[in-house]
Amino acid sequence: MSWILPSREFLLSALCSLVIIICSNIVATAESNPELSDEQVEFFESKIRPVLVQQCYSCHSAKAGEPKAGLMLDSRPAMHTGGDSGPAVVPGDIDASLILGAIRYDDFEMPPKEKLPAKVIADFEKWVKMGAPDPRDQVVSLSESNKFEAAKSFWSFQQPQRHAIPEEADLAWVKKPIDGFISAKMLAVKLAPNPMADRRTLLRRLSYDLKGLPPSMEELKQFREDDSPVAVEHWVEDYLNSPQFGERWARLWLDISHYGEDQAHVVGSNNSLFYPNAYLYRDWVIQAMNDDMPFDEFIRLQLAADLMETEEDQQFVALGFLGLGPKYYRRNDPEVMADEWEDRIDTVSRGLLGLTVACARCHDHKYDPIATEDYYALAGIFASTQMYNLPLDDSKEQGKDGQAKNPSDSWHIIKDGKPQDINVQIRGVATDKGAIVPRRFLSILSEDEPQHFKQGSGRLELANAIADRNNPLTARVFVNRVWGELFGQPLVTSTSNFGMLGDAPSHQELLDDLSVRFMESGWSLKWLIREIVLSSTYQQSSEASSQQLAIDPDNKLLSRMNRRKLDIEKWRDTILFVADNLDANIGGMSINPQDAKQTKRTIYSKVSRLELNKMLAMFDFPDPNSHSSGRNQSTTPLQKMFVLNSPFMVSHADALAARIISHSGPKTSSGVTYAYQLLYGRKPSVQELDLGINYLRAPGEDEEKRWQQYAQILLASNELLFVD
Repeated sequence: MSWILPSREFLLSALCSLVIIICSNIVATAESNPELSDEQVEFFESKIRPVLVQQCYSCHSAKAGEPKAGLMLDSRPAMHTGGDSGPAVVPGDIDASLILGAIRYDDFEMPPKEKLPAKVIADFEKWVKMGAPDPRDQVVSLSESNKFEAAKSFWSFQQPQRHAIPEEADLAWVKKPIDGFISAKMLAVKLAPNPMADRRTLLRRLSYDLKGLPPSMEELKQFREDDSPVAVEHWVEDYLNSPQFGERWARLWLDISHYGEDQAHVVGSNNSLFYPNAYLYRDWVIQAMNDDMPFDEFIRLQLAADLMETEEDQQFVALGFLGLGPKYYRRNDPEVMADEWEDRIDTVSRGLLGLTVACARCHDHKYDPIATEDYYALAGIFASTQMYNLPLDDSKEQGKDGQAKNPSDSWHIIKDGKPQDINVQIRGVATDKGAIVPRRFLSILSEDEPQHFKQGSGRLELANAIADRNNPLTARVFVNRVWGELFGQPLVTSTSNFGMLGDAPSHQELLDDLSVRFMESGWSLKWLIREIVLSSTYQQSSEASSQQLAIDPDNKLLSRMNRRKLDIEKWRDTILFVADNLDANIGGMSINPQDAKQTKRTIYSKVSRLELNKMLAMFDFPDPNSHSSGRNQSTTPLQKMFVLNSPFMVSHADALAARIISHSGPKTSSGVTYAYQLLYGRKPSVQELDLGINYLRAPGEDEEKRWQQYAQILLASNELLFVD
């Protein structure tokens, strides 16, 4: 058979056409789904609703009596219907949404007293482009008199309890307690679990989930030949004890803390608010994960290490959890500082408690039992806390307050400032002060009346309250996040919202039982992962039968494993690994992941709030300006263009080709077989072998060039991008 090699331009055109079709289908599906994401609701509650309440409701709400111009803005249907001039909001259409013309002062001038700030107008434009997500017609807000009482019986505010394995479970299938809860729900709808995944699939899954890297060819060979009844247990222990474990699992926490190394804004060349040594906190997180630091201690150190007695030196580096948070210019301006406090509250409450406390800055939370006073009780803690650049050693030049004059000479942490209780800011306006609120914990998570915090800023008391064994949320929220990492689908899909607007758990008894056992096992992340990955549920194959697709198309009952797409970290690291270019050194300064010569793992990428690295942004890395509840997944033409044309991909494809040639010599069939084993952990099929041989032997290019192109095609495959 005669072959003509297609040009890269032809391949690019074909791939882009395919991706555009795929993306069109994805968009069509998304538009038909009325459910709002956690991030959409949070954006509305923090950016849109407060402005409507403060600026618009006095004239355009049910409480206003006869609304002016017939326009009501206090519900989603009313905004879509509009008033005398037409709809105030048309989701996705900024030209047809009259509210935008009004607040820009284009058509009308609303509010009439003063034009809204440009940032607020930009938020409304972004909101409309997002599809104007608005939950106000989805949930009926509870009155203040019964909200707190109703919350006491809400599942997430109840103490999690141990539960016995359901009697109806198939005990022959149960390896771990979680299997019993899964089995019972499957059997209730007459579903049977999948068989166990084959050895290759299972080891690849374990290797990616525990180390973030594929297994080597030698590891796969050893695992296939290991007929010990505890072979899986032994390999799990090896991977849990690997130094790569911390690199893989630290990334989850860095997303939660919205780790960043600079600020979203810069005035001229003033980088005094940047964090050149942010990587020291990242290294601390990696080491904490490798050491299996108990999660309750992990929390306490990150909130209050400077106020604790610790046996180890330099645990204060953990304070980078908040010490690397966004800072704004115009330091000490009341509005600026109020915005910073909101970020700290949002990071702590959504990240650790799964509650959207920041929604109570301007008004009592519309759905959860969180009063404005609760918000300002926490804000007082952060108002009493100072962002601080601690000198690396005594030789560094210091300012009057003991801070390093040069940020590059410092650890970026926090410390106590002057303890202060602060006023409620009426409707979130920093200069419109209400009553003073003492520093304390949230009322709904406190027994009886919450105790006032009196130890300095109150950070240590806050840390103890969050990490308390009796807190009903902390363990549940973290266990749910870990479950989502391992199954690609958390038990509570709104991972950072366990409040009344959040999603109900698919398996509440399982979540509660696992959370209690997690705490009883010393809050050990490694125990938790071991417990999950050694279960029958985790070890199932991912093949879906017609019955499974008919009864449970979304696999909420987990009768099979979910096939998962690799995130940017695992995918880039895999490319470096198979090209034999991966720098395995742990820790250190940040890199540019797009630079082919910088070959450390992707977790060491520089994360900029000002301008996120283009490669990271292209492959769904979260925005480091705010807390991330989870990764989005997209398929775009730009991603495929990167795979085909970027210097990074071309360079490592060339290195992969050289590795294959060096191993297999001139034997084309041996080279193709080796390439498949190296990249996919399996031998090629007859058809794949023939296709590769014919491609490599086609006329028109020299042998080395053909191998380079072939290597790049293999790197671009879906099989390298997904784990079964």
